[in-house]
Amino acid sequence: MNNQQMPPVGGPRSKKEFALPSKTDAETKRASRILAALRRRYPDARCELNFTNPHELLVATILSAQATDVGVNKATPELFKRFPTPKDYLGTTPQDVEPYVKTLNFWRNKAKAVHATMQRLDQEHEGQVPRTMDELLALRGVARKTANVVLGNAYGINRGVVVDTHVGRIARRFELTHHEAPEKVERDLMALFPRPSWCLLSHLFIFHGRRSCKARGAGCADDLICRKYCLNASV
Repeated sequence: MNNQQMPPVGGPRSKKEFALPSKTDAETKRASRILAALRRRYPDARCELNFTNPHELLVATILSAQATDVGVNKATPELFKRFPTPKDYLGTTPQDVEPYVKTLNFWRNKAKAVHATMQRLDQEHEGQVPRTMDELLALRGVARKTANVVLGNAYGINRGVVVDTHVGRIARRFELTHHEAPEKVERDLMALFPRPSWCLLSHLFIFHGRRSCKARGAGCADDLICRKYCLNASV
């Protein structure tokens, strides 16, 4: 399966949008340089979950909580084959989903979330994945991070920045935020970087976090980007 980027689609502002912290010109210009450097380093940065349509991405993202993309990508081919559309979940139970996700953490809860969400898509959204933050957040198993993944990668809609452990770690090391809470990290990144870059930004940070700026054994002194921007580079 290949990742499929759907055409950008507009939409109403979400009730969940919020005021952003103010940033200085110097801070936004520095952020712009970081973005440019990462784009040069990782021109192929993308979502590493495999999907061919929005509902597959939604399922994969729900399954990815506390799991690796590699692990999710191993589980989803047979799941998508058995349930190719949201309608195929009708007349089934979460127990019918469980065998396909048992290799993942919290598989029982994830099976329930996927089953409930796919049924709701069929019953309330004509089988289509919603294109607004509010509608996505109303689905079981969907938090803001999941909604941002789906909106950005399935529809090209930038409503926020996905903040996982890699993004949070790099944002702090690059002194783009001093916060630990993902929602506060997200607000700082949204304030520093232009909206059209928000989806790509998370991919760039995740690529850098998996390949260079790791939680342990980070090669800060050996990486050109880290040496220039990371507060740990001299440690």
